[in-house]
Amino acid sequence: MKPYQLGLYEKSMPGSLSIEEKLQETGNASFDYLELSIDETDEKLARLEWGKDEISAINRAAEESGIPVKSICLSGHRKFPMGDPDAETRGKSLSIMERALTLAARLGVRIIQIAGYDVYYKKSTEETKKFFAENLEKSVHLAAREGVILAFETMETPFIDTVEKAMNWVKKFPSPYLQVYPDTGNITNAALLYGTTVPGDIEKASGHLAALHLKESKPGIYREVPYGEGHVNFGEAIAAAWREGCRRYVAEFWHSAPKSGEADRWRTILHDNSIYLRDILDKAVVDTAEKYR
Repeated sequence: MKPYQLGLYEKSMPGSLSIEEKLQETGNASFDYLELSIDETDEKLARLEWGKDEISAINRAAEESGIPVKSICLSGHRKFPMGDPDAETRGKSLSIMERALTLAARLGVRIIQIAGYDVYYKKSTEETKKFFAENLEKSVHLAAREGVILAFETMETPFIDTVEKAMNWVKKFPSPYLQVYPDTGNITNAALLYGTTVPGDIEKASGHLAALHLKESKPGIYREVPYGEGHVNFGEAIAAAWREGCRRYVAEFWHSAPKSGEADRWRTILHDNSIYLRDILDKAVVDTAEKYR
């Protein structure tokens, strides 16, 4: 039995594929599970309306492929943030949260990664922070009802761009259903910005680290940086997470429009990234075990 699981972010594959096809491709590339995306687009938000037939079909496909959906990246709150000054938008945000938790429970998903924003397209204020706190508390109660963990993603904005800041909210609303799910690319940029270290930041989540997003970045650039072309020290981050009990990791990268004649190259990229990350994971796990034996 493997000592860890390596999941795959859904957006690493073409959007034209069905969820059933994505589960199959995830397994073909030697990942252990799929992380579903519910972002701010109408197409993804519509997944919150999936009924019995759609959910049963996905669960059957997971059983047949041996690749389950085990986490959800919920970024739909970017458009409908929990701290929005508008009451109607806040109501929408809480509805999104409740329906996402219900969907997760029906799919057998254990963790929903939530975005660490009070607002995204508007200015953060004391009022937006207050509204965020109110809705976060309600969300934690909903998560406890469904038995699904909500875990903060560290973002690219100052509101929650470090594990330490995420932990301030975890401590404010202590619950087994509110944890931390950092993004290595984002916390690497934050460490550069604040003059801190990634391992030191990860250690702040001791006892509360649900999973780790393995994403590459460059100084000031947070997305779509190929593995090995950025400045993230994955071995260092994974070793720190491992010491804190983290055993779930997800490869976060994006499918991009193919060049002429390279329509199927994305499959090669999935396979190569799986090998790249597993090599680092395996070494970090062995080295950490030897050091702390």
